[in-house]
Amino acid sequence: MTTDRIRTDIAHNARVWNYWLGGKDNYPVDRAVGDQVTGFYPSIGEVARADRAFLGRVVEHLAGEAGVRQFLDVGTGLPTVDNTHEVAQRIAPDSRVVYVDNDPIVLTHARALLTSSPEGRTEYIDADAHDPRRIVQEVRGILDLDRPVAVMMLGILNFVLDTDEARTIVRTLLDAVPSGSYLVLTHPTLEPELGGEGNVEAMAFWNENATPPITARSREEFTSFLDGLDLLDPGVVSCSRWRDEDGAVVAQFGAVGRKP
Repeated sequence: MTTDRIRTDIAHNARVWNYWLGGKDNYPVDRAVGDQVTGFYPSIGEVARADRAFLGRVVEHLAGEAGVRQFLDVGTGLPTVDNTHEVAQRIAPDSRVVYVDNDPIVLTHARALLTSSPEGRTEYIDADAHDPRRIVQEVRGILDLDRPVAVMMLGILNFVLDTDEARTIVRTLLDAVPSGSYLVLTHPTLEPELGGEGNVEAMAFWNENATPPITARSREEFTSFLDGLDLLDPGVVSCSRWRDEDGAVVAQFGAVGRKP
């Protein structure tokens, strides 16, 4: 891996997200843009933390009650605390987890920090979510695609600006896994019911000052990614409220669907 892909002069999502989560793997430009976005949308830090907590609750359920032993985490971002493999292997040490991202800083940190339990396996694929066929090809031999896989796509489809392309990405990944697999999604929204109005200025500022560009989606658009799946209760909700009735509502949809 070369470092010529690493840009320190423009804010990048993985690093800004890390900053909002209280991490240290970010640059001054990331912190500056993160602070500006927070000025437009003061609850963005709550969104980041709610998204991370949602991941923990979902993986606990899937590795526990649902008995899933394979996880494909697309767009993982920078490692923080309670990453997918840590939660899964704490419950089921033989879990296999594959992380997918295409940011070189993420790659460096992932290889150093995302270590597996002795019984399980943790791998990292340097690939782009825009190329789901490559992801499927790369993951063969690491995961058994004849057995259920939890496909995790938290805060990643919002970087695929064309909704039809985003649906195709989801379909391609789900077509590669068998019945009994799961799709786990979160996605920002402008829906007023979740307080999404604050996202408007924040996203506009982001798209002018950071990379990659981002888009919000409506409930209907978000739900379309789950077409053909059996939604787990409580369905499509603020990710903070997925099996946590006490969570403060954030403008980030969350849902889990099971492939019949």
